[in-house]
Amino acid sequence: MGKYKLDPVAVAPVHTRYRTIRTPIPVPESVPILQSLAESEPQSMAGQPPILWHRAEGFQVWDRWGNCWIDWSSGVLITNAGHGRPEIREALKAIIDQGLLCTYVFPHEKRVELVRMLQDISPDPAAYHVFLLSTGSEATENCIKLAKTYALEKYGRQKKYFLSFRNSFHGRTLGAQLAGGMDKLKRWIVDEGQTFIQVPFPDGYKNPDTSFDLLRQTLDRVQVKPQDIAGMMTESYQGVGPDFLPEEYARQLDHFCKENDIVTIFDEVQSGFGRTGRMFAFEHYGVKPDLIACGKGISSSLPIAAVIGRKEIMSLYPPGSMTSTHSASPLPVVSAIESLKLIQREGLVERAASLGGILVPEVHRIQRKYPSVLGCAQGRGLVAGIQAVRPGTREPDSELAQAINERCLQKGLLMFAPVGVGGECLKIAPPLVITEDALRESLSVFEEACDDVLGR
Repeated sequence: MGKYKLDPVAVAPVHTRYRTIRTPIPVPESVPILQSLAESEPQSMAGQPPILWHRAEGFQVWDRWGNCWIDWSSGVLITNAGHGRPEIREALKAIIDQGLLCTYVFPHEKRVELVRMLQDISPDPAAYHVFLLSTGSEATENCIKLAKTYALEKYGRQKKYFLSFRNSFHGRTLGAQLAGGMDKLKRWIVDEGQTFIQVPFPDGYKNPDTSFDLLRQTLDRVQVKPQDIAGMMTESYQGVGPDFLPEEYARQLDHFCKENDIVTIFDEVQSGFGRTGRMFAFEHYGVKPDLIACGKGISSSLPIAAVIGRKEIMSLYPPGSMTSTHSASPLPVVSAIESLKLIQREGLVERAASLGGILVPEVHRIQRKYPSVLGCAQGRGLVAGIQAVRPGTREPDSELAQAINERCLQKGLLMFAPVGVGGECLKIAPPLVITEDALRESLSVFEEACDDVLGR
């Protein structure tokens, strides 16, 4: 299972209101099942903590041997409204009992309801359309296609370049990875993508230079004129951190794009639907994207994605020529409707902002205990991250991050495997329904794990 060993380790029992650990980790009885899975799947599907999920509700995950973890993963930033919500489950049962499981792009009433809901949370409901898809990669891929088509139709073939940022991640399909900013993920792509340009992302740590001049200098160096750029895509925060754009930089970027009629795309696949304390993270910057790529937290459960964008861009393709087999499939659609209702009815956007006032300062405090090896902490709302580095440097230390991650697992705190450009980032992303006392308990567990590994 990737970097995680399948040798069961005896650990101290845990029993609190929110956590239970009563077996070695991984559970000895689970090891043959995990080994069987590894014999049937490519190794690319491995790499997450070696536990067998059996049930998940709210902000907790159980295996079938009685262990229970506080979840800091939300799957992978999916379950914003919480795991296994009864409202979503009941809506799924109702549509199953109705007898509607597959519709291709034939219309159904729930599709109308969802696209109107997504229009209503767009920057301008009267000016934006909604295109439903299945995955975040599909959403970003279609954003690239739409931006390049818009430029081609309006200006011709000279306006062909596509701008994005180093260290970005936009998915695993060809266009999404050409736009992505991690070279190691693009080694399989040969002689493609000469029109895709990445510029440094102004995170302030991996790249200390946060001036907008650096973007212009990079374009000058590769001899690309701003007026020849078709589209610009950025994650609203880079998932390798989370790393946020400085607000002034974001506004300058928006002005630069509008000045040169560059289609602005904000990738909200990871950051949307309340995660950062706003419905969409781009709202922190005071900008208005032309296209918004959505996924993950849109449904808190089943696979569904969307592009929300200006009508004149979204309408470039004639009927039947920009669809997807499972666009607006009934089950994902009803799950998204119920998730959005929960997010709005329960004030989960505001809740994320409020609990971020606890999470983010505590993450910074823990980082300051070990500044030589916990090199950077970032966060907003209910997403945060700490980057493990080699002592006194900014070089990623994936082994240290892995050790802290595994110690958390043994104590009843579940995170997905470390992320980042070098596997150095410990990512924190609990469901937005986590209670304050559970959040405080999980922060204490995380600090204990850091203390255990770092010797304090």
